[in-house]
Amino acid sequence: MLAAWAVGIAPLLAADPAPRPQPKSPRELIHELSRDPNGDWATVARAFLGKNGGNSLFYYPTRDTAETPATWGWKFENVWFKSADGTRLHGWFLPAGGKTTKGTIVFSHGNTGAMGYHLGFVSWLLPEGFNVLVFDYRGFGSSGGVPVRHGMIEDVRAAFDYVRTRRDIDVNRIVSMGHSLGASKSITALAEKPIPGVRAIVSDSGFASYTGMADAIAGKVGTGVVSDEWSPKDWVAKLAPLPLLVIHGTDDEVVPFAQGQQLFAAAAAPKTMFTVQGGHHGNSLWRNNGEYRKKMLEWLATAMK
Repeated sequence: MLAAWAVGIAPLLAADPAPRPQPKSPRELIHELSRDPNGDWATVARAFLGKNGGNSLFYYPTRDTAETPATWGWKFENVWFKSADGTRLHGWFLPAGGKTTKGTIVFSHGNTGAMGYHLGFVSWLLPEGFNVLVFDYRGFGSSGGVPVRHGMIEDVRAAFDYVRTRRDIDVNRIVSMGHSLGASKSITALAEKPIPGVRAIVSDSGFASYTGMADAIAGKVGTGVVSDEWSPKDWVAKLAPLPLLVIHGTDDEVVPFAQGQQLFAAAAAPKTMFTVQGGHHGNSLWRNNGEYRKKMLEWLATAMK
């Protein structure tokens, strides 16, 4: 506290004050606190949150829908289905555009907001001939319940189970695509209990480990209050022989590129990684005029033969 006071008061006492530094972001402040050599802040965090109490900090749901597919003129159907424990889940089914349907994408979104905030990650697939199912996990959007780690993994499987009940799709041409937390949840879900008809799995900016993410963001403070159960690194090899595509930007500011590398290293063949130079957390598929969207479509065409 004394050091912080001295830094703050010194410019006021100087004859020629230096420019005031820019305020630090919450992420930077947490990062500084977390690099605590004595582990004092980690002890405080455990006392405040309890063992594994930090697990809930991975989820930032909202109940509003932001935008619907209708905002952009896309046809869609409101759908409802239940998770394994009976939790009622909400989704949107968007039919493919064009004359030929290549398959159906089940999209698992990231950890913030609700599905309406994440439509841009998959809307480009509609004119390419793919149906898309987007859905909200428990505690997100209009879905019931509250977010918990394995419950959300079961929600992912429930989305695949639902889409397989539809008579207007080819149930043998299903693709899993997830972004960030959604990529990690879907990998574990499909590895724990494979779903018939799933032909390929795409991870965009997914992470390998919950404690690895906690360490990257908050060091000892984070790892002291987060568990690593159901981490994708422990499950991803079980996806084989399904083909896996890992997409990750080198400048991802949320999920470090090293997490994508660790996930890919833990996977078994067949596997492919797109390293997007300069890619950030939400734009890897949009960089260089959609270069990696084209590559993903080529990869899907091969994977689904």
